[in-house]
This record gives sequence, C-alpha cells and structure tokens, in this order.
Amino acid sequence: MSRSPIQNSPTNTSSKSQVASLRRLRKISHLLDNAIPIPGTKYRIGLDPILGLIPGGGDLIGSVFAGYVVFKSAQMGVPQETLVKMAANIVFDTVAGTVPVAGDLLDVGWKANVKNIELLDAHLGSPEPAGKKADWLFVAALLLGLMLIVGGVIFLSVLFFGWVFRAFTGG
Repeated sequence: MSRSPIQNSPTNTSSKSQVASLRRLRKISHLLDNAIPIPGTKYRIGLDPILGLIPGGGDLIGSVFAGYVVFKSAQMGVPQETLVKMAANIVFDTVAGTVPVAGDLLDVGWKANVKNIELLDAHLGSPEPAGKKADWLFVAALLLGLMLIVGGVIFLSVLFFGWVFRAFTGG
C-alpha cells in the first residue's frame, strides 16, 4: 500500500516535527512557569521560582531549559529580533532572580518562559515572517552570550552573598 504524496513530502514531515517541538516547548514552559496551582487562588507558579531558591545552581538550571526554548525557536525559523527578545526575557529573569526573596517574587510574576512561548506563537501565527531568519552563527553566539551572562550573574551573586555572609559572621 503506497502513501499519498502529501504524507511523503518533507514539508508534511517538517510540519509534524514542528508541531511536536511546539508541544514539547509548551510543556516545558508550563512546567517552569505554571505547573503548580496556588490553593484558593486562580494563580499558578512553576518550578522556575522554586529552582531559584537553590543558591547559585537553581537559576542556572532554569536558564538552561529557557535556553533550550530559544534554541528550538531558532530551529523553527524565528527571526533574530525575536530571539534577542527571548534572550532578554531570560536575562531579566535571571538577574532579578538573584535578589533574595524580592527576586523570587518577581520570578513568580515575570514568567519569562510564557512570554517566550507567546513570542514563538506570534511568529508561527503570522502569515509572513517578520525579520531576518537567524543563521546558526548568530544563534550560537546568542546562546553562548546568554550562558555567559547567566553564569556571570550567578558567579557574582555567589561572591557577593559570600562576602555578606563573612561580614556578618566575622569570618
């Protein structure tokens, strides 16, 4: 039994792959930003602000998952300007998350991953692509820069809080 030309076309396979990727990215976003309902309210939080409570490494873990969303978005043809907006959402989330308590509260409300999925949906829903599609060198530089910024922010916050701890304990 032979398949129809539509089933064998690369476009159809690509479309199915894109739908599967989008579904996976939405699940990651939901897990990081909206997975846990707050009892007695309509509000939800995700694992991202909870991971942010882990000194140093928690924000890094959340940023790695958020970076994956940016990477897959680039594979789906999201233009450079949109990828930069996505990376800026992650950087803001990470920088703000380093401030004890206030940063974690901001992290609960900011929901960088939801914002990034909305940007991806806007791109996929537009009839004509807006902007230049990102080349792989740009994507690699963006993700490397993102990880360097996130790593630097985490490194500096660990140094700062170590200094504060030593100042208070006399060590």
